[in-house]
Amino acid sequence: MNDKRLPELLAPAGSFECLLAAVEAGADAIYVGGKRFGARAFAKNFDLEELSRAAVYCRLHGVRLYVTVNTLVDDKEFPELIEYAAELYRIGVDALIIADLGAIAEIKRCVPGLELHASTQMSVHNTEGAIAAKKLGASRVVLARELPLSEIKNAVRESGCEIEVFLHGALCVSYSGQCLFSSLVGGRSGNRGECAQPCRLPYNGKYPISLKDLSLADHIPALIESGVASLKIEGRMKSADYVYTVTKIYRTLLDEERAANAEEKEALRRAFSRGGFTDAYFKGNPALPMTGIRSESDKEDSRANVQRSFEPNRVKVRATASIHLGKPASMTLTDGVRTVSVVGATPAPAENAPLDPESTRARLAKMGNTYLSLSVDDIELSLDEGVNLAPSALNALRRDAAEKFESVSRPLPNFDYVPKRYAQVGARNITTAKFFSEKLYNDLIADLGDLDKFIDIPFIPVFSEDSSLSSKVGVY
Repeated sequence: MNDKRLPELLAPAGSFECLLAAVEAGADAIYVGGKRFGARAFAKNFDLEELSRAAVYCRLHGVRLYVTVNTLVDDKEFPELIEYAAELYRIGVDALIIADLGAIAEIKRCVPGLELHASTQMSVHNTEGAIAAKKLGASRVVLARELPLSEIKNAVRESGCEIEVFLHGALCVSYSGQCLFSSLVGGRSGNRGECAQPCRLPYNGKYPISLKDLSLADHIPALIESGVASLKIEGRMKSADYVYTVTKIYRTLLDEERAANAEEKEALRRAFSRGGFTDAYFKGNPALPMTGIRSESDKEDSRANVQRSFEPNRVKVRATASIHLGKPASMTLTDGVRTVSVVGATPAPAENAPLDPESTRARLAKMGNTYLSLSVDDIELSLDEGVNLAPSALNALRRDAAEKFESVSRPLPNFDYVPKRYAQVGARNITTAKFFSEKLYNDLIADLGDLDKFIDIPFIPVFSEDSSLSSKVGVY
């Protein structure tokens, strides 16, 4: 890890290859999305198995892993959300990035050991907002991208919680999470992770609301001095090459505590640009020109970059194995920092083909699909003569040692989650359905009969006094 006074460098990963690229480029932490509740629904994203593998890989490389749960959550989704959060905690995810106030409160109540960060989608744009998020249970707040340096410093100094700010990447034309444009024109809600980015389209032949990407490459010393805990790169929809290039440049700038030079700025531009970059919000001067589009020239420059492939960087370990007659076989793995030991089956006297050191080391060195690498030369073997241990037992010994070394699992918290919106009436759950006129309710009863059967849950009708909404009906 880096000097403690440096902010964490937080990189995006929309796929496992992007995660590999971020680790290789020197990220301190990586944020990813799962298949549900993420604000980038159209990224590849990670299922639970992939998230578990990602947690293992990040832990082995000393990198923290955060998962976005940054859409607004409906009542009916809370049971699934809480189960999902508990499973993420179990597999070793370091924190969740949350946008919904109720979700923060409920996850903190049900999975108290799980670290929570208030997402920029929450639009925390002042110190009081950061203090409120902390009271709910957030240990970190990702500030709105529209704040100037002076207000970022205030939040760091006064809020009492960690402050994270965006360092590089796309800007929303609205405060993040507050724009309804995509929902209104195409039925794809940005608050549910489905933004179609209509702000990037032309209107009357012009692009009046397409913003350039943010870049604070000129302000690294000021950001370090501000005391922010984390600097975040946007880009979960971007390629692995983009993630590597941008993360690598900012890793260098942070380590050397300096602003970018002309060559580094050009590399950032070629990685992805919409006619250049902007830092107008950070400077507190949004009157500066901020609009830009992804021109054909920009696209050509990005395509001309060298395309890399990224493979797992396996952690080298050493081993000690002991196979003695009458004692359970044992194996220890270490990388010099972490050490684990396991025991296996007890060897028996060999009848005709005793174990030999060379073949035993070869079998123990096969790390298979793990993220570990073990050379036969790095195995210290203590082996009795004339003993035998079945190949399956040797494989199990090696497999148990590798799994234990990679393991990040934690015990699930004990909770029995019942959504607060439900009340028990006998053996049945009830909820309410709000109707904006009694006539509408009666018309539905006449047309549909038993509404409990129609909506598949029993409900109590509640009528609104707002007559202007008399043509609408909602189930809550």
